Parts: sequence; C-alpha cells; structure tokens
Amino acid sequence: MTFERLKPLAVASLACVALLSACASTSTAPEASHAAVKSAPTMATAMAEADAAVLAGQNDKAYAILKKAGGSFPTDKTPWVRMAQMHFDSTNYGEAIVDALEALERDPDDMLANSIVAVSGLRVTSKALADLSQKNNLTGNVRTEAQDLAKLLRTSLNEDVLVPNNRPVAAHVRETARKAATHATASSDPFGTLK
Repeated sequence: MTFERLKPLAVASLACVALLSACASTSTAPEASHAAVKSAPTMATAMAEADAAVLAGQNDKAYAILKKAGGSFPTDKTPWVRMAQMHFDSTNYGEAIVDALEALERDPDDMLANSIVAVSGLRVTSKALADLSQKNNLTGNVRTEAQDLAKLLRTSLNEDVLVPNNRPVAAHVRETARKAATHATASSDPFGTLK
C-alpha cells in the first residue's frame, strides 16, 4: 500500500478521534457542572447541619457551621438569629446581643432579634443591679435612675416582671418595683419624691 492510498483512511481516523473526544468532553462537562450545583452549600443545608450538631450536643460545631453560613450568605439574617437564640438559651446574653445585632443589620424589623437584644440587655442589667444592691452600693441617684428605667421598661414591654421567676434576681427586682410603684401611687403629689 502506498501513502496516497492510506491518506484518506488516516484523515477519516483522525476525524473519528476528534469527534469521539468532542463527545467525551461535552458529556462530562454537564456532569461536572451538575456535581458542582449539588455540592454548592445552601442555607437550608447549613441550618440542617447546625441543628444536627446541636442535637448531638456539639454546640461549638453548630456555631462554626452557622458562622460559615453567615460568611457564605452575607445578606441572610438566618444564621445570626439562630446563633443569637442559642446564646440566649445558654444564658450567654452578651454574645446573644452581638449576634442579634448582626441579624438586625440585615433586617432591622426582625422581631425575634429585637426581642433577644431587649431581654438579654434587661437580664444583664438586672444582674448588675442585683449585684450592686447586695453590695449596698445602689443608693441615691443610681437607685432612682434604676427604678425609673425599670418602670419605663415594664411599661414599654407591658410586663409586670422583667426577669423570670427561676432567677434569684427576679425576686429582688419585683420587690424593688413593687415598692417603687406603691410609693408612687401612695403620694398624691407627683413631685413628692423630688423634694
């Protein structure tokens, strides 16, 4: 056989190889992109993983998952609200406030985040006031200011008690509030306490 006779056969073989390689590359490309879509994290999967970690008693892992989700979805409030709720439930009120404020940066109208900030702040304040009172350092203007603040907060929240009953601080706060309310209503002169 001469080269001239093999030339059409070689061209046909090269064309078949090129066609097969083109088919092979196009068939794997959609599979690769489909795999990338499947492995792309979503907020729902992050929340499910965090919930599973909490159920397994791995709160640190849950916080890590939620922080990563917060970084992956910077405009979504969901991981921040969840972390705030977790911190609140574990009585870590400072961290609860920080996380709730992050959620409020993303959605200023979120009622749960606003509630966590308000109640966590009240609980921190109540504890500080109780500590001061036990040390007999809560007198004069500080005491009056604290009572006025407590009254304003109770009125704003439409609550008689700012701290739950299972806390020793609650009894003290209730007693102080009761005394302040009794004193305020017993006097017919609204400026009597200022004299």
